[in-house]
Amino acid sequence: MKAITLLAVAAMLLLEAFGPTSSVGGSMSFMLVFVVVTLAVAIYEAWSNERGVMGWIVNLFASIVGGLTAVALIGMGMEAVLPYLRLEGSLASSQQPLKYAVVAIIAILMVLGSWLPLRVLNRLR
Repeated sequence: MKAITLLAVAAMLLLEAFGPTSSVGGSMSFMLVFVVVTLAVAIYEAWSNERGVMGWIVNLFASIVGGLTAVALIGMGMEAVLPYLRLEGSLASSQQPLKYAVVAIIAILMVLGSWLPLRVLNRLR
């Protein structure tokens, strides 16, 4: 899990630094990272615990639902916090270190959000 988290943070930071900045290209690139990360978390957990076919399907579903929930909660949290940051313009247009710290935190929370439902399912199995 540590390797997946580090790779997710690295991918998000590289996309933020060198990726597309258009409205569609940037969002689609972040969604591609989201899909790859949630699939990696689900596959890693299913493979390491030697799950059957049904376990793989349940893991994929739980990981994607958990990751989407985490991304939605992150979005709501950012909407609540941004007015208090007193930025000149948007956070995306600023080149402050805060922008890159937020991207790294989003990547970590995205991995955590796709991993927590799998932990809950493991307790129920």
